[in-house]
Amino acid sequence: MAKRRGLMLDGVLLLDKPEGLSSNHALQRARRTLDAAKAGHTGTLDPFATGLLVCCMGKATKLCGVMLGADKGYRATLRFGEETDSGDLTGNIVARAPADFAGVQETAVREVLSRFQGTITQVPPMYSALKRDGKPLYEYARAGVEVEREARQVTIHRIDLVSCDGMTAVIDVACSKGTYVRTLAQDIGRALGCHAHLAALRRTHVGPFSLDDAIALEALQAMPDPKQALLPLNALPASLAPIQT
Repeated sequence: MAKRRGLMLDGVLLLDKPEGLSSNHALQRARRTLDAAKAGHTGTLDPFATGLLVCCMGKATKLCGVMLGADKGYRATLRFGEETDSGDLTGNIVARAPADFAGVQETAVREVLSRFQGTITQVPPMYSALKRDGKPLYEYARAGVEVEREARQVTIHRIDLVSCDGMTAVIDVACSKGTYVRTLAQDIGRALGCHAHLAALRRTHVGPFSLDDAIALEALQAMPDPKQALLPLNALPASLAPIQT
């Protein structure tokens, strides 16, 4: 008997990715829930991160390449006092603030954040999928090898302080493609002179799409007819009209 391939569904699912799943695992669970034959997503989130994952089904998979270059929005939680090798909470601590570190002042955080708005340069982290000699950087990192990475220009369109208690800060970031928020957290900590790493990350926007319109995976799976959560091609923003043909 031939293997069943699923339904030829066309549309976009705005998924609120849960913590602990890779983007591909979340996509495949959504695809199976919809019984869709073909699916892709428009940009990876780390397993510890949550938020907007734009899942494209059928003809909408034409969006995947286009949307990789879209601006993104994030809400990020920075923890001060420790820097990790990965730039986030999953890594090993490689630098600490002095033992008498008692936190940072909100005014200092606001001043430093202002320096990062606009076009900045970032050195991509070793724990990334960028390739050197055909091998992802994270494979070198896991082997304990650090290779030279060329700094790249990215644009921080907006960076706002949401809250700060001295030991942590929550920021909203609107940025261009290629921006590593883990590296941004690390660089902010260095500029403050106390070290920092990314403690949590939630993606809020991808191009014209917003997390406000997304559905959680569990809610999708509980729907009597999950296909109702799909945005049809003719309901997509006008800027994405070319993929409707």
